[in-house]
Amino acid sequence: MRARHRFAAVLLVTSLALAGCGASDDKSASGGRAAAAPDEAKAGAPGEAADAASGAAGPKAGAPGARQPPPATHVVRTADLAVEVKDATRALAQARTAVEGAGGHVADESTERVGPARVESTLVLRVPQEQYASVLARLSGAGRLLSRKADAKDVTDQVVDVESRVATQRASVARVRALMDRATELSDVVTLEGELSRRQAELESLLARQASLKDRTTMATITLRLSEPEKPEQPVGEGGPGFLDALSGGWDALVSTARWVAVVVAAVFPFGAALAVLYAVWRWLLRPLRTRRAAAGPGPSSAQAPGRD
Repeated sequence: MRARHRFAAVLLVTSLALAGCGASDDKSASGGRAAAAPDEAKAGAPGEAADAASGAAGPKAGAPGARQPPPATHVVRTADLAVEVKDATRALAQARTAVEGAGGHVADESTERVGPARVESTLVLRVPQEQYASVLARLSGAGRLLSRKADAKDVTDQVVDVESRVATQRASVARVRALMDRATELSDVVTLEGELSRRQAELESLLARQASLKDRTTMATITLRLSEPEKPEQPVGEGGPGFLDALSGGWDALVSTARWVAVVVAAVFPFGAALAVLYAVWRWLLRPLRTRRAAAGPGPSSAQAPGRD
């Protein structure tokens, strides 16, 4: 019995000792975690501060209510005007002055005469987009407006696409040039030169298209047609032509007659001159000779005629 009690006591002491060791380990582990917590809190503080700062700045930068600058738009504007004016030459000079005063220029001009006293002109004008509306209104009021057509075409997508392709093509050309600088084999250099030429040609084509779009979106085009009104025919009075009309008609008839007489005289003059020469030869040469021959007359035979009787 005593042996059993001793064994039970030893087992109880051992159990208590093991329990104390486990408790001390738990306390040490919990103490370690507690000590590490402030460190983690300190380490995470800058990140939380950065998150807080970004969160504070976020609503200001990307808030729905914040005003964003409107995207740039590129518009091609064209207009076609037909205006009837009293004096097309004067209206032409005024239109040229108005366009040049607005910072534009005349791209093309043609003038032709229609009928004996009418002139028509066609102008192709280029004006800055900012002055397009004012110049168009001024030209429309230059006379009697016959027709007006205005068009605005948005080419923003084309401009953005060309700009993107130009940037990509420039980077491609730069890469090929960098490869050429590092190339050592002749075959590689020849291949890269051909590729560089092809890409450079594509880049130049894109740059030309970009310049064309920039010109069309910067300067508006106005085609202006100026024409003079048709002059009505003068009505004839009920009493026939007046004194001045008769005088004018008589003078025209006299001038026409004198002109025709001069033409006839000029046509007959060579024949008259030839006849005058022939008459002079006959009058002063042939006729005196004939007269002298007649005076010399019959001779001896005519003298013996009375004796026979």
